[in-house]
Amino acid sequence: MVAFFIEFPMSFLKSIFSAEKKERLDQGLSASKKSFFSKLGTAVAGKSKIDSELLDELEEVLIRSDVGVSTTLKIIDALEARVAKDKYLGTKELAQILREEITTLLEQHNQYLVKDFDAKLDHQPHVMMVVGVNGVGKTTTIGKLAHHYKRGGKKVLLGAGDTFRAGAIDQLQIWADRVGVDMVKQQMGSDPASVAFDSLQSAIAQKSDLVIIDTAGRLHNKINLMNELAKIKKVMDKVVPSAPHEVLLVLDGSTGQNAFEQAKQFTAATEVTSLAITKLDGTAKGGVVMGISDQFQIPVRFIGVGEGLEDLQLFHAGTFLGSFFN
Repeated sequence: MVAFFIEFPMSFLKSIFSAEKKERLDQGLSASKKSFFSKLGTAVAGKSKIDSELLDELEEVLIRSDVGVSTTLKIIDALEARVAKDKYLGTKELAQILREEITTLLEQHNQYLVKDFDAKLDHQPHVMMVVGVNGVGKTTTIGKLAHHYKRGGKKVLLGAGDTFRAGAIDQLQIWADRVGVDMVKQQMGSDPASVAFDSLQSAIAQKSDLVIIDTAGRLHNKINLMNELAKIKKVMDKVVPSAPHEVLLVLDGSTGQNAFEQAKQFTAATEVTSLAITKLDGTAKGGVVMGISDQFQIPVRFIGVGEGLEDLQLFHAGTFLGSFFN
């Protein structure tokens, strides 16, 4: 697979990441930052240079910070190469070197996806299917996305495709009413593919710019999940060729390693094109953002750092790590 990299001018990044959003991001990551640097401080205590013993301890720190084993090993290998090349590196430089290596790793999968909500969409209508287990903040994420895209000048339509969970349709309707967008729904227990079909037909008739389709968050039977999502995608493709154009997996960042397992299950069940990682505020498990994106080679598009509408933010690796390491 070819990776595409785009250098973004500072003016572009500042327009997306205002001082207020940066402050929200800093606050949201404060628990993860405090926990990580506490562990790192213990590891470097009494040491003046980066050596193999310190790297072994750093490996443990990264794994305990939910970065994940495979990503941790890549980071340690990169640090070992730096140490071998530079011969002497002091522990005072460790945080900066760590930030540089993790940034390089994350930007392989994430850099080219940063698009503001007012940017032109690639399709008319652009169809986003949202997947994830119950309780991760999937419906809330859909509501906040609808808010941001509507404010960005897009005509948004929601499709209530989670016809399985009690209250799911009503919950999404509350968000649709709050944000001021239309929603297509059927009765609970209806065929989700039928809801998707109606949603896309309605979107074409209304000339909607963006359709966001909710889906049931079931993982107890992977075969059923695969079949259900495949059926939804097949039906959508008949109405809008190549739809869905995006499959967004929502993960709860506060669950740490459980988020890795959910990502594993969903990527096995369907083609996931991007990630939204929620509930990063108030948790010390922010390392999952680094680990999941790298391990599954799927870009993170959005992160949730609080309950407010503005707390769902676009993800940019450099900005995220800037908040984490500064």
